[in-house]
Amino acid sequence: MTREAYSHECNSAGWWPGGGAIDGPAFYAYSAPEPAGLAAARIGPRAAFYSPDMKEFIYRYDDMRAAPDPRAALLEFLQTTYEAGADLAKWDRPALERPGPA
Repeated sequence: MTREAYSHECNSAGWWPGGGAIDGPAFYAYSAPEPAGLAAARIGPRAAFYSPDMKEFIYRYDDMRAAPDPRAALLEFLQTTYEAGADLAKWDRPALERPGPA
């Protein structure tokens, strides 16, 4: 499965309940293969960060809950991490982001 799933560029985001290198629940996002410069990309919200050990962006659940608008904060994390990966990898975003069926 991973051979096919990663046979092309991939951007992934999800939820981690905590454990291992992450000491509590968090959202994560990564691009594979990781484009050059991704670790230094500017993403939001300010509390989100890149983990060099895990090679992915992390946004702790408690930080999201403390945001003035948690929904908007999570959407900002998801959007900015996608844009960072897609732009640095020079993806054809207009072709990838065309609207779906109504």
